Amino acid sequence: MQRRHLLIAGSTLLALKAHAHHGWSSFDQARPLYLEGKAAKVAWRNPHAELQLEVDPGMKLPADLKQRALPAQSAQVDVAALLANVQLPTRKDKSWEIELAPLTRMQAWNVPEIKVGDSVAVIGFTFTGEKGDAVLRAEYLFVAGKAYGLRSSPA
Repeated sequence: MQRRHLLIAGSTLLALKAHAHHGWSSFDQARPLYLEGKAAKVAWRNPHAELQLEVDPGMKLPADLKQRALPAQSAQVDVAALLANVQLPTRKDKSWEIELAPLTRMQAWNVPEIKVGDSVAVIGFTFTGEKGDAVLRAEYLFVAGKAYGLRSSPA
């Protein structure tokens, strides 16, 4: 009887964890977005690091964004097409939840641990049609004047 309860409890927890974590298929990868602002909350943990970004109210695309050299990743990323299509979100949320990479990948890129108040910019993807919560899955992260690729390991 105890074994059955343990199995049921374990299955329930696993299902909840799987439901809480979603893959790339939920995100509109044809429409990269740019956000910049200050880190309001930071969670440096697995399954991936996260931060709450308070976006700058007058945020604009940086003039040099399309010419920026972005680091190569082991996954195939068409950087030129990505940069050519980057846009600002149409929704006007002041706060966005930014999903970064797993800690092992953050370490592989030598991303410094982001602290509350740090200035951060990201290029990434939100849900199709910008529906649902203000969540952005980061493809590239800009911190302290340096760019990091987050979809995969450094190439």
